[in-house]
Amino acid sequence: MQVEITDGDIVIDAELLARLLDISAAAMPELMRRREITTICERGIDSDEGRYRLSFFYRNRRVRLSIDSAGNVLQHSTIDFGDRPLPEQLHRPRP
Repeated sequence: MQVEITDGDIVIDAELLARLLDISAAAMPELMRRREITTICERGIDSDEGRYRLSFFYRNRRVRLSIDSAGNVLQHSTIDFGDRPLPEQLHRPRP
């Protein structure tokens, strides 16, 4: 998995993200425009300098990618709460 980082902009492949969010890539632009898919980008400090954590939220699902400065995905996780809504605390950056 690869993410592109150019001049501070981070671009992730829609096919990859759609697969992790369990939606179609074609639906992504409209869902993002309607703010049904939201995101948080965190930049690492100290021992995590040069790394980023990208979190994407859609309905009851959170996808998190940890990437290095070259855009290589180091880790990824998905939480799906099924019929329950995603807890609000998962929409916040970790301390």
